[in-house]
Amino acid sequence: MVKRMVLLWLALALALTACGQNTGTTSQPTAAPAQPTPAPSGGKLRLIIGTGGTGGVFFPYGGGLARILTEKMPNTEATAQETGGSVDNLKLLQNDEAQIGFTTADSAYDAINGVAAYKDTGKVPAAAIAVLYQSFIHVVARADSGITSVADMKGRPVSIGSAGSSTETAAIRLLEAAGLTVADITPENLGVADSVAAMKDQKIDAFFWIGGLPTAAVTDLVTTEKVVFIDTSALLKPMVDKYGPIYAATVLPAGTYKGTDQDVPGIGVANLLVVREDMPADQVKGILTTIFDNLAEVHQIHPAARTLSLESAVTGSSIPFHPAAIEFYKERGVWKE
Repeated sequence: MVKRMVLLWLALALALTACGQNTGTTSQPTAAPAQPTPAPSGGKLRLIIGTGGTGGVFFPYGGGLARILTEKMPNTEATAQETGGSVDNLKLLQNDEAQIGFTTADSAYDAINGVAAYKDTGKVPAAAIAVLYQSFIHVVARADSGITSVADMKGRPVSIGSAGSSTETAAIRLLEAAGLTVADITPENLGVADSVAAMKDQKIDAFFWIGGLPTAAVTDLVTTEKVVFIDTSALLKPMVDKYGPIYAATVLPAGTYKGTDQDVPGIGVANLLVVREDMPADQVKGILTTIFDNLAEVHQIHPAARTLSLESAVTGSSIPFHPAAIEFYKERGVWKE
């Protein structure tokens, strides 16, 4: 009897389910809905920002922007991702694995043209939304190494920057301008923090680093080690002749780091905030509005961030600006045709 009642109950349940599917009143359809279901987070815009290594400027700058965008841009969650630097960031954009990236101007130019580090992966559909600050190409040697020029690095252990960074590209070009190739040195692919550690351990005699001033890892280095900052100004012309005006004369101001009692002439390169060229206009405008409406807070992120202004943000890009960024800057009265 019990068995028969269970069977009758199951038959009744199946009948009711079938009826519900036909009328739409008692069960959910098994087919996928026509419109995508909102995310559990409430449909927040998620932005990943490609930054750099922990010892440089991109990483804290990107982390600060991520926090401000998350707190101030409506319905947005931004996350800073540690990377190898510019090349990694642009390839993340290319693969849609990041929506915003930090990059040096030289790497951005190479990316949109699909050359140098991007030769195998092809052109990156990147567009600038702001010029952030100017970096100094640090060329640092142990004071007891006898290295006083890039040419002196021949046969020596030298860090040329982490693989996938604009530092690596600039180091190769500086070596080339000095008449050397990577094969002429004993190269190490280390980020700035690891380069500093290797120099402290006397595993390398010199390193290259593109970074804002001051760079925390370099500040740490000079507190315990005696180093020299190499004057690279004589190498600027051959680099500009070959790669264009993406490099510029600049100086490492006296007092930036312990032991630098005089300005050190060198080479600078701009740093850009970039997005994919197909990022929706409202997102671009939302990002820029949030940044510039909270500029005082942005300036507190890092000393390198203090130079950012509406006027500086539109000057010095090596690649075209996103159309929505141009519209934003026109509305703010700073865009020059």
